[in-house]
Amino acid sequence: MSKPLVYLDNNATTPVADEVFEAMRPFLRESFGNPSSMYGLAAEARKAIERAREEVAQLLGARPDEIVFTSGGTESDNTAILSALSSRPAGARLVTTRVEHAAVGNLARRLREEGRPVTELGVDSRGRLDLDELAAALGPDTGALSVMWANNETGVLFPIEEIAELARSRGVLFHTDAVQAVGKVPIDLSRTPVDYLALSGHKLHAPKGVGALYVRRGAPFRPLLVGGHQEGGRRAGTENVAGIVALGEAARLAREHISEENTRVRALRDRLERGILSSCPSARLNGDPVHRLPNTTNISFEYVEGESILLLLDREGVCASSGSACTTGSLEPSHVLRAMGVPYTAAHGATRFSLSRYNTDADVDRVLEVLPGIIRRLRELSPFGREELAASLRTAQARPAAGR
Repeated sequence: MSKPLVYLDNNATTPVADEVFEAMRPFLRESFGNPSSMYGLAAEARKAIERAREEVAQLLGARPDEIVFTSGGTESDNTAILSALSSRPAGARLVTTRVEHAAVGNLARRLREEGRPVTELGVDSRGRLDLDELAAALGPDTGALSVMWANNETGVLFPIEEIAELARSRGVLFHTDAVQAVGKVPIDLSRTPVDYLALSGHKLHAPKGVGALYVRRGAPFRPLLVGGHQEGGRRAGTENVAGIVALGEAARLAREHISEENTRVRALRDRLERGILSSCPSARLNGDPVHRLPNTTNISFEYVEGESILLLLDREGVCASSGSACTTGSLEPSHVLRAMGVPYTAAHGATRFSLSRYNTDADVDRVLEVLPGIIRRLRELSPFGREELAASLRTAQARPAAGR
């Protein structure tokens, strides 16, 4: 008999909401017209796209004409950063961080290889930026600043409002990868001077393959894809109508449920986290315990390989992650945890649990039922793990209790 599925990897991708699926269905079969055509069937598609644009704009506190539909977060990130830099002198510097998603981090590396100056700022042990260091990095040669709104591995939230104000005061174009933040925390771009913001549909219960880029009115823009006139000449290619409609409906639902994300989902996350840390010796939380997404916890189990944890959880019907889905399978520890200075023995055992509004108390109960035994079994199989864990426990028992 198969075990019930417990899905706790929503930062990697989310299930498509029923309402989203039903909204997109007609545009796969009945209302299938090309929006660029002239007949009524095409007009239905055009109207649906504009309704979706309004929904995404409302979720962000933006104007509809500031929303450009794309294939997802990676395209949006690349378009924004390259647009910003294209408006600046050839030697203008890109300033970013060491903990960005690969969509930004690997673009930064390619730009450096091509001769573009790039500064990558570090973070402290809790994954936080030093704003004084950031301010010092924004010199006269800075062409663009890119800082993610929320880290995909640890959930750490960066102070984007302050960073955006700082960038504006220095005359620096500012891009934020908000793929993980949109729909989980309130965002109001009418009050936050962001120039470009990237989001992805499959992180908020829309399908994969659709996303959006917010481009502030007046911000420099250069299309990444050259071709037809779609999206007002800003993104060539026949529109993914069904995907765009799905993203619009997902944005509407996200506005409706954002308080639930920050109350019920947060409470589930906290109960899961407390249960794991209390039942698994030598487990540690990675990241800022306060300033983070309400759905995310990243926990290291020292002296255990994260991949082994995930395989055994999968046998119990539990889906989690060792970090970013874009780096799963790599033998190297997470670049985010390395930047935070997490010890090697802990970084290799890092496991991310990311919840959604579809998770339940029963899901948390199931993880707390099976995970402690998995960690215990893996440590028993490893002589190194047994010896190191015993020493760690002896040290902890000998240490005076900290005051509360």
